[in-house]
Amino acid sequence: MLNIGWFSTGRDEAARQLLQAVQDKSHRGDIDGKISFVFSNREPGEAKESDLFFELVRSYNIPLLCLSHQKFKTAAEEKEWRAKYDKEVNKKIEPFAPDLCVLAGYMLIVSAELCQKYDMINLHPAPPGGPTGSWQEVIWTLIQNKADTAGAMIHLATPELDRGPVISYCLFLIKGEPFDEYWRKDNKDMLFRLIRQHELAREFPLIILTLQALSRGEVGIKDRRVIDAQGKPIKGYDLSAKIDRAVEGSLK
Repeated sequence: MLNIGWFSTGRDEAARQLLQAVQDKSHRGDIDGKISFVFSNREPGEAKESDLFFELVRSYNIPLLCLSHQKFKTAAEEKEWRAKYDKEVNKKIEPFAPDLCVLAGYMLIVSAELCQKYDMINLHPAPPGGPTGSWQEVIWTLIQNKADTAGAMIHLATPELDRGPVISYCLFLIKGEPFDEYWRKDNKDMLFRLIRQHELAREFPLIILTLQALSRGEVGIKDRRVIDAQGKPIKGYDLSAKIDRAVEGSLK
């Protein structure tokens, strides 16, 4: 059984919904794993949304670990206080010995020390080798480049932002229906909204199917490399077909 550590700032409803979805799949046996702790860089009382998230965590009887990064922010360079912060984070999570840590709406960039000690995975809303940055920056870059394909990927967190080894991914065409009308009209605002709608609908299925595949040994992580079920290195597990079926009927 996969021993999962869950990292989340818990800043919005989506953070709660994702935890609920993964907990439900784990409880039903679709994911052969268990969330052994939830870590947040906020503490109770800092924000209303985070407090709602903490209530949900407690309702599942999952150990909740909190450490506000605000206490570590100083006039020193960010790298310096972040390293000190992550040393304290490590002290809190080390007793749980997680096989895998999931960064699920965790609003801090993990330091090199932490992401080199643990296998930590992160979702990035772009295809492998695609644009880096926020989801907004990714979509505008795709539109500017008149890209044919968008997507999302789960990758290993590394000191190089959004460029860790790809564990899994999904792709979808942004040429053809229903996108062509807005390409023809050069309606960038509608294209932006439509691409985001189609990408966002795939995020939860991608995370859940990736955890399912990791827990069943269909894909694995060994020595910071991604491998298939036979132990051969791969450049990511393509879940596009499964995710297309999962979102079928929910998108216009």
